[in-house]
Amino acid sequence: MLRSLDIRDMLIIDRLELQFRPGLNVLTGETGAGKSILLDCLGFVLGWRGRSELVRAGAGQGEVTAVFDLPADHPAREVLAEAGLPLDDELVLRRIAAADGRKTAFVNDRRAGAEVLRALADTLVELHGQQDDRGLLNPRGHRQLLDAFAGADLGAVRAAWAARAAAARALGEAEARLEAMRAEEDYLRHVVAEHDRLDPRPGEEAELDMRRRLMQAAARIREDVARAYQALGPEGAEGLMGNAVRWLDVAAPRAEGMLDAPLAALGRALTELGEASQGVERALEGLDHDPRELEAVEERLFAIRAAARKHGVAADDLGAFTSEMRAKLGLLDSGAADLKSLRARQAEAESRYAAEAARLTAARTAAAARLDAAILGELAPLKMERAHFVTGITPADPGPEGADQVAFTVATNPGAPAGPLNRIASGGELSRFLLALKVCLARGGSPVTMIFDEIDRGVGGATADAVGRRLERLAEGAQILVVTHSPQVAARGAHHWRVEKRVEDGRTSSTVTALAPAERVDEIARMLAGENVTDAARAAARALLDG
Repeated sequence: MLRSLDIRDMLIIDRLELQFRPGLNVLTGETGAGKSILLDCLGFVLGWRGRSELVRAGAGQGEVTAVFDLPADHPAREVLAEAGLPLDDELVLRRIAAADGRKTAFVNDRRAGAEVLRALADTLVELHGQQDDRGLLNPRGHRQLLDAFAGADLGAVRAAWAARAAAARALGEAEARLEAMRAEEDYLRHVVAEHDRLDPRPGEEAELDMRRRLMQAAARIREDVARAYQALGPEGAEGLMGNAVRWLDVAAPRAEGMLDAPLAALGRALTELGEASQGVERALEGLDHDPRELEAVEERLFAIRAAARKHGVAADDLGAFTSEMRAKLGLLDSGAADLKSLRARQAEAESRYAAEAARLTAARTAAAARLDAAILGELAPLKMERAHFVTGITPADPGPEGADQVAFTVATNPGAPAGPLNRIASGGELSRFLLALKVCLARGGSPVTMIFDEIDRGVGGATADAVGRRLERLAEGAQILVVTHSPQVAARGAHHWRVEKRVEDGRTSSTVTALAPAERVDEIARMLAGENVTDAARAAARALLDG
């Protein structure tokens, strides 16, 4: 609810403070008194686009402050939270216009851009009038209005749309992956077949390298190893040590034990010498190789190293690399089955979405019939009983809110073609259509302040009275501001302000005065009789206020 509006140095307003209340608030005054200026100033603080030159002549800057009460569940709180602005039960919007055209906005004393102001404005205020391009005349909002009237729950269709999009995305990604793998299928199969033939083992490269180096060195060291083996054998050290043992064995009985230790040492030495001789013999045998074996070792070693270089991996990682390539081939081979499953899932999601969208279309169609009947019922008291209102529902591109396009159309005369509200209806007719729409679409207390700018233009008498009574009913549990020239509408207001233009010391200014009950009688009498207010006009004004 709009609680207060403070205006300083804007257009012809010097300083103005207004305190608004719930219910129907009416603003009246002579033509040109400045009623539209109030709406310009409110639109300015809400970030709406309007007049470019707003600062009062001679002032360095103008300023407008609007204070709103925010219940705990008010949608403006979500906008504040998303923008990182302070949250409170009170929302203070302040906007300053400098004489040079610069504009600065504050939300709860925090700097904010015009985009944030407009986002907040969408949750705070609705402006309805003959230039209502932000509200009921905007076809882009008709579907949302119909859904609100129907009490439609869009959760199921939104969930089905999300599942449909997810299934389509999964299928597309799988198809792209499969296509990319198919592009390298020949390469994958070639690599796997080549490596399967090679079949490298972890550690094999080091083993082959060692064997190659040994075989290359064998020719150079074999002669020395053979000499060493001969020196250790029966013709060498082993034979000499055997002779020494035999000689000492003959002498030992007469040596009184002096040769026991040497004989034992020679025994141990012979044992070690035998092990050494056997080891040298094995080495000698190992150095014996077929030249073709060296060639085979080198060929395999070079093949393993070439494969490792080709694929940029270590030789010991060739097995893991081959497993990775084989896994890709497995995905490729199973891809067709996976695509079949994903296509089935997408078809199921499409079917579920189509069913939910069809249910929503049926609900909208039924609600449209009820809305059309309700609006026709409202139009009769507004002296438009011959008009025809149709909520048109046509197919649209599927989306998260269904596959329907909704447009409100009217025909003002029987047999005339229906068309958009703002193209078919005249000024007075348009105002009454908008009022009938708003009355039918309102559901309980509205979270927004509704402003009707001369919505009663072009009507009078019983029709104006019907307009006033509908505005009064619409204001129950809500807040409505009405700029009006109709005494019948003004009489239905719970709170009444008079806008006046004054000239003092050659300076024009606009003021707004809250009217007491007696002052309301005079103001409504002026609206009835004109400049010369008579007792009869006052009596008629009292009758309107009492009615």
